[in-house]
Amino acid sequence: MWIYAGIALAVLIAIIIAGCRKAELKDWMKETGKLIWQIFPILIAGVFIAGVIKYFLPQSVVETWVGGNNIRANFVASVFGALMYFSTLTEVPIVKALMELGMGKGPALTLLLAGPSLSLPNMIVIGRIMGIKKTTVYVLLVIFMATFTGMAFGYFFT
Repeated sequence: MWIYAGIALAVLIAIIIAGCRKAELKDWMKETGKLIWQIFPILIAGVFIAGVIKYFLPQSVVETWVGGNNIRANFVASVFGALMYFSTLTEVPIVKALMELGMGKGPALTLLLAGPSLSLPNMIVIGRIMGIKKTTVYVLLVIFMATFTGMAFGYFFT
């Protein structure tokens, strides 16, 4: 596996050297460095939060609420994802930690779908712009679609 990654990296470096001027390459590396400095602290925070969750949250609680692949587990994961406010970079380590504590694959996908789509601040802003009725419909659609998508995923791929 690592051999293929090394070959792909060598090909990428050759393409970059052959296809980029020095100024373009310098700008690209500068922007890449900026992106790393923006992403890395968020990723570290996510890993830290995941560690805290694994340490303090009992496995029995996770297994009870989001273990398996039933309607309740997927619905709870969807509502939890909709109400929480975290970026995708922190969401992935948190979901991994929850899966290690017994979260089912269906609820994990449900959380990953509902989390980026909704958050409490997001709902407030949408409510002020679009009104309560449209916001309620949007929130319910995201929750129900994430729930049923997670159930289908859990049914077919576990």
